[in-house]
Amino acid sequence: IMYIVLVLPFLVVAQAPSGKEIVKLATEKMDGKSSRGQMTMAIIRPKWTREIGIKSWSKGQDYSLMIITSPARDEGTGFLKRDKELWNWQPRIDRIIKMPPSMMTQSWMGSDFTNDDLVKQSSVVDDYGHNVVKDTVIEGRDAWKIIMIPREDAAVVWGKVEAYISKGEYYQLLFKYYDEDDFLVNTMVLSEIKQMGNRTIPTRMEMIPADEPDQKTVITYENFEFDIPIDESFFSQQNLKQLR
Repeated sequence: IMYIVLVLPFLVVAQAPSGKEIVKLATEKMDGKSSRGQMTMAIIRPKWTREIGIKSWSKGQDYSLMIITSPARDEGTGFLKRDKELWNWQPRIDRIIKMPPSMMTQSWMGSDFTNDDLVKQSSVVDDYGHNVVKDTVIEGRDAWKIIMIPREDAAVVWGKVEAYISKGEYYQLLFKYYDEDDFLVNTMVLSEIKQMGNRTIPTRMEMIPADEPDQKTVITYENFEFDIPIDESFFSQQNLKQLR
């Protein structure tokens, strides 16, 4: 008896990553396991521009510390995040103020970024559901459009976020932030993709308010290191007061 064995080749189709996986990879690329660096924030208005120098340290999503280095009147002002707790050091009045969740929607240092944008109280990975709705092209790059809707128990600022993330490289390219009534509030454009430390990332972020299109705030990374050894104990109220 002859047995004929037919071996059918298996077709392996690469499964597209889920919306949550895309956002997680893009966030990890931008933040690293830890970081240390300097950036400049330019608050641009029709009749004036104000620049703020910032030193920044972070470890994962739970720890961050930022110190204002200029202008002189704000020098030494600091912001500390440990897990879900946030503090603001104001050297002019020699006080550390604990920031309640209600302050997350407020402007950071008079800019178009909110406190939440800068200290990342809410997590774009854990506090939202993610739905890949279509493929698109942003500034010549193939990208996913992902709709992010907050989870019911999440304490977040936005009613909806649209994220545009490049395929392959997982660059964050564009975010649109909507309120609970589905009105566009802010648009953030990320550009100037460069080598920064051990990774290639967008180094310029423009936040443009929908109701004031002639104004914006621009954050530019000057120099950053990623995945550096930094202990959780570094993120202390003592360092918040002493670092310069």
